[in-house]
Amino acid sequence: MTKHPMEVEDTSFLSDADWAELNKLKRAHQKGGKRALSKAVDKLTENDRGSYVRIMAAFFPSMVRNAVKDAMAQYGVTEEELRELIRKCESPAGKQ
Repeated sequence: MTKHPMEVEDTSFLSDADWAELNKLKRAHQKGGKRALSKAVDKLTENDRGSYVRIMAAFFPSMVRNAVKDAMAQYGVTEEELRELIRKCESPAGKQ
């Protein structure tokens, strides 16, 4: 059995606004197929890159995760360094 092209795998990072955008993409695909979906994705990419990344991660979690890790490696940032930075930003001392 093949996976439906608009099947979401991971919803953990989607906001309400992301869900609205995701539903727009699904409607575009239902109404106009791949060409309409491609145009809708292009529009989303231009208007809200953060939402675009979260939505793509919902559809393709492993692919997006690996792309982010590869991009981090290009800049010499390790996963542990990123986690430490996040911890510092979230700590009360980091919010002063």
